[in-house]
Amino acid sequence: MLAGKKRWVASSWKKSEGTAGEFKWTVGEWYGDAEKDKGIQTTPDARFYASTAKMPEFSNKGKDLVVQFQVRHPQSIDCGGGYIKLASSGIDQSKFGGDTPYDIMFGPDICGTSTRKVHAIITYKGTNHLWKKTPSCETDQLSHVYTMIIHPDQTYDVRIDGKSVGSGNMLEDWDFLPAKTIKDPSASKPKDWVDQEFMDDPADSKPSDWDSTPKQIPDPDAEKPEDWDDEADGAWDAPMIDNPEFKGEWKPKQIANPKFKGKWVHPEIANPDFKEDKEIYVFPKLSYIGFELWQVKSGSIFDNIMVTDSVSEAEDFMNETWGKSKDAEKAMFESVQKKKRDEEEATRKKAEDSKKKEEEKSGGDDEEEEEDDDDDDKKKNKNKDEV
Repeated sequence: MLAGKKRWVASSWKKSEGTAGEFKWTVGEWYGDAEKDKGIQTTPDARFYASTAKMPEFSNKGKDLVVQFQVRHPQSIDCGGGYIKLASSGIDQSKFGGDTPYDIMFGPDICGTSTRKVHAIITYKGTNHLWKKTPSCETDQLSHVYTMIIHPDQTYDVRIDGKSVGSGNMLEDWDFLPAKTIKDPSASKPKDWVDQEFMDDPADSKPSDWDSTPKQIPDPDAEKPEDWDDEADGAWDAPMIDNPEFKGEWKPKQIANPKFKGKWVHPEIANPDFKEDKEIYVFPKLSYIGFELWQVKSGSIFDNIMVTDSVSEAEDFMNETWGKSKDAEKAMFESVQKKKRDEEEATRKKAEDSKKKEEEKSGGDDEEEEEDDDDDDKKKNKNKDEV
């Protein structure tokens, strides 16, 4: 388990460009436990984030590998990464960034409505291989736990909140190795091979009157306008319409081709570049866990990070942490949201009341002005009478 802010080393990546963000230690606005639910949070918006924590070096050879962490997006993330990276020994923590080699990148990735998936990228022989499956990630504002399990038999399981969202065989769901077989480069379709299943009927011929039917004819229902002047307008011709009797281009009937041999299948041979590897699952020098992210809207909080060789230990840890706090966190979240809605409603009502009072006051002032105008008119009339 990787806990405590003192274990994390901030990277200088992107600092010289002025686009580096910082992680802060916080529990956030809603939580289940004020102390236990503290984590590292991205801040401010539109920044790159990079930080790592060292762990005792170990190999998962012959054992399960479990990577698990908890993430919350209280900011209603609209575009940004929420994934974690696992790296081997030899990296420079102070310069950890997008170009730093890593072994596994795993977790949610969100951008608009088109990208809302779980990433699972595994590096094999220096090349990053993308998971073929794209299960949806969680996009609400509550905490969720992401778990990736890799077994020695090279099968795997990806879970969200303890429930599997994708599993299978690593060799099938990542393109680590070239194909076992390839098309025989020395083989080619025989020149006399007939793969046309049907052919024109040689006994069929086009009728002699086939082309005598025009494609268009004058509209029989059209009538010359009453105001049409032949001398001024010229001879009147009915507009043309498609001929319902037109048969189109003649084509002979199709019959079964007696020489048809079937579709030719290119024979395959063993791929000389294929070499079986039963230890693709092995990462011999796992030493660092870290985050390398871009977030348009910051605020994600990462917590309860675990790297272990025990699936049951990871499950127990999830139940003891997220499992015990999720209900209280949800209740507090709903309370905070209700308070915000109530405050917004009160602000809106206050603005409406203020506007109403201004309108009433403005109406009263208009009446006073009208009364003053009446008084002035009376005075003027009185002066006229006196004169």
